[in-house]
Amino acid sequence: MAPGELDKVIGKLNCSNENLIVGIEGNEDATVYKIDDTRALVQTVDLITPVVDDPYLYGQIAAANSLSDIFAMGADVITAMNIMGFDGANHPKEVLGEILAGGQSKIAECGGVIAGGHTIETPEMLYGLSVSGFIHPEHIYRNNTPRVGDLLILTKPLGMGVLTTAIKGDKLEKSAIPKVANILAQLNQKASQIMRLFDVSACTDITGFGLAGHAYEMSAGRYSMQFDYDSIPILSEAIPLSLQGVVPGGSHKNRAYLESKTLFGLDGVDDILFYDAQTSGGLLMAVSPADAFTLPKRLIDEGYEYTAVIGEVLPLQEKSLIVR
Repeated sequence: MAPGELDKVIGKLNCSNENLIVGIEGNEDATVYKIDDTRALVQTVDLITPVVDDPYLYGQIAAANSLSDIFAMGADVITAMNIMGFDGANHPKEVLGEILAGGQSKIAECGGVIAGGHTIETPEMLYGLSVSGFIHPEHIYRNNTPRVGDLLILTKPLGMGVLTTAIKGDKLEKSAIPKVANILAQLNQKASQIMRLFDVSACTDITGFGLAGHAYEMSAGRYSMQFDYDSIPILSEAIPLSLQGVVPGGSHKNRAYLESKTLFGLDGVDDILFYDAQTSGGLLMAVSPADAFTLPKRLIDEGYEYTAVIGEVLPLQEKSLIVR
């Protein structure tokens, strides 16, 4: 669902409670419910259709995508529950087992435990997780609390919407699929743990709303997020495909909603990858300039090889998003 459509739907819900520290009001990555002075429960849920043919790898990618919301808040995963829509008419039950095994491998990797789940028959395959984690109530990373002067760091490359669409349409070279799959399956756990050691004021993960949509949420109507387009990591394989029109519908919806809020100041550059709907994308962090060199270096050393400083937080300008 596009960002504007989602706002209209959830805006009618009343989710207030004195212990609900983070609810739906800011389009946050997860909810946070205070248990006591030192513990809060963090919860999220997400699921996706297959993005690769290998069922085990699909399970890993879907799990990484679901777990990411917990890490974006700065929390640690405790338990997860499987959510599966299985197309039993076209796939043997062994495929279901491979998907679940892939998901469990990623949950175990971040120290979580599978605690159950629910499976239904569906005409199209769906898999994801409902995830719970813990965090200190005073150490929550919000998605809309950057500071003017902070620099913006992105930990994974863009182009995953285009590339997964190409995989589904058999338009991506077979040799490139493992590279894409490894990025999709990479957990944001270590990136989350590292960011807690630095002066980070806001964080979100880049998923279905694309870099533009999640940056717009971070701007919160109070700031402008200015990007240096040449600094944004984009997988090279995605560029020619996007020019050929191999673009998911979600990316077009993102652009339709956000282009009026964006000053895209580059001539002759196709802007669709700025809006590209991502699966299991990286973390977008707003960090103090004093840490803007050391933090990316630590992230790269820990395996987030595409990490880059891609922009800065400005006082509110004419547009919330500026690309130069």
